[in-house]
Amino acid sequence: MMDQAKLERLRALFGDASGGAIHTPRFREVAASQFRGKVRQKPYSGIPTLLDAPHREGPDGLDVALVGVPMDLGVTNRPGARFGPRAVRTIERIGPYHHVLDVVPFAVLKVADLGDVPFRSRFSLEESIKDIETFYKQIVAAGVRPLSVGGDHSVTYPILKAVGEARPVGMVHIDAHFDTAGEYENTKFQHGAPFRHAVLDGVLDPERSIQIGIRGSAEYLGEFSYESGMTVIHAEEFARMGVDAVIEKARSVVGEQPFYITIDVDGFDPTFAPGTGTPEVGGLLPLEVQTLLRGLKGLDVVGGDVVEIAPQYDANTTTAHVGAQMLFEIISLMALAPRPGGK
Repeated sequence: MMDQAKLERLRALFGDASGGAIHTPRFREVAASQFRGKVRQKPYSGIPTLLDAPHREGPDGLDVALVGVPMDLGVTNRPGARFGPRAVRTIERIGPYHHVLDVVPFAVLKVADLGDVPFRSRFSLEESIKDIETFYKQIVAAGVRPLSVGGDHSVTYPILKAVGEARPVGMVHIDAHFDTAGEYENTKFQHGAPFRHAVLDGVLDPERSIQIGIRGSAEYLGEFSYESGMTVIHAEEFARMGVDAVIEKARSVVGEQPFYITIDVDGFDPTFAPGTGTPEVGGLLPLEVQTLLRGLKGLDVVGGDVVEIAPQYDANTTTAHVGAQMLFEIISLMALAPRPGGK
C-alpha cells in the first residue's frame, strides 16, 4: 500500500507547481537563474549560437569568448571540419546545469559567441594561421578566456600563440594522434604538427603537457612528444590505468599553473564520433573523457577547443552532439577555475 500521508504531502508540494517551483535549496537556486523574470525561448528557435550563448561583437567585458574557427586547410585525410562550428551551433539543450560539478556556468561567467574568425583567404593555410593568431590576441588582450570549435587541429597552434604569449601554458590534449610531427609534403602548419610548433615557439610547456588516447598507426611520428618531455597515455594504457589514475596523472602534470584543453574528436571511438577526418578504432568513451575533465576541477583552465568535427560524415549528429557536450564540460571547468584578479 502506498503511504497516504506521503502522497498528500507530494500533492501539496507539487500538484499545482510550476516548472520553476523547486523546494530543494541546491536546485532552487539553479531554477531561479533559469525561470525568474524570463521569456523562455524555445530551444529550437532563434539564430543558433555555441551553447546558446548570446551573440555579440568583440570580447570586452566578457569572461569567456566562444569562437568558431571554420578552417580545414591543414587536413591530411578527409576534409570537412570547416563546417564543425556550424554543426555545433545547431545542437540545442546542452546545459544549463552541470549536475556533477554543481555549477551553472552562464550564471557565473559573462559569456558570448563572437561568431567566426574572419579569414582573408579560403585558399592560403599560412594566411589563415596568421588571421587566427591576430583574432585571438585581441581576445587575450581583453583578459578573456577563449573557448573554440574548429576547424582542423592546425587551428590550435595560432590560438596557443595568443594564449601562451605572456607565459607558456600547459596542456591536456585528448586525441588519437600526437600532432607533433614535422613538415609534411612541403607544408609546415598542417594538422599533424601544431604542438611541435607551439613548443618551439615557446608558448607551450611540454613538461606540463599530457596527451591522452593516442593510438593507431602513427606512433612513429611521435618522437617530438617523447623528446620534449610530454606525458603520453595511449588508449590501451588508459583502459588499464582507469580514469581516476589518469586524472591524478593529468593534475600532477599541469599543476597549479595555467593550462589549455584541446579535444580532437578522433580521440573518441568512432562509434561515438564518426564525423571526423581521421577516425581511429579503439578510442575513448565520451563518459570517460567527461569524467577525466571533471577531475580537473579547480585548476587554471585559460582556454580550450574542440576540433576536427566534420559533420558530413556524421549521419545522425552524434559527433556534433559529443563536441557540444565537451564544450560545456570545459566552460563548466572555467566557471570553477581561479579568476583573474580574484574576481
